Amino acid sequence: FHEAPSPFLQSARCYARPVRKRRKDFPSHLDDLPPTMLKKDYANVPIINSVDDVVKRLLSLEMASQKEKVKIKTQQLVEKVRRSPNDNGSFEVQVAMLTAKIRTYEEHLQKHPKDKNNRRRMLMDVDRRRKLLAYLRRVRYDVFENTCKQLNIEYTSPPAYSRRVTKRWLVKKALCLKVFQEVRKLKAPERLKQRQEWRARARARAE
Repeated sequence: FHEAPSPFLQSARCYARPVRKRRKDFPSHLDDLPPTMLKKDYANVPIINSVDDVVKRLLSLEMASQKEKVKIKTQQLVEKVRRSPNDNGSFEVQVAMLTAKIRTYEEHLQKHPKDKNNRRRMLMDVDRRRKLLAYLRRVRYDVFENTCKQLNIEYTSPPAYSRRVTKRWLVKKALCLKVFQEVRKLKAPERLKQRQEWRARARARAE
């Protein structure tokens, strides 16, 4: 048998609810897109100038989704680095498209840091972009510099070799060093004998 809580206790419980933290408003790379800009599919339609203002507002970025805004932002980045109007697959264009995807993933992970699936996809795109930039840096350095400048990318060369130091790896390394030293000790008399023979042959040749 449980006694019903008093009204005072109920009000105290409601008052003592934990306050939820307000999410921070992180800056977005889509903030520079004007809300009056038309969507990508309707920007080049000839009849768009004669429609009503309400229709224009419905077809503008003010009513657009995140996916449609990312499409326009990707197109803007591609226009900065493409070689010609028909260039849709060069290394610079691929870097621009990957840059838009990576920045979108970064904003998403700032709001949802536990989303491991999108984090894995972002790391894969970062690695792919790094390989493309490394190729451009090796083959066409002027294009590489222009691409990094236009897309505001700071390229850092990866380390020559990196490995995560674990306890198992340290034990294995110590065992290999110990085995190597023991083998050298066992082969030391044989090496000394070989050196004495080489010196005796050299003396015989000199005489």
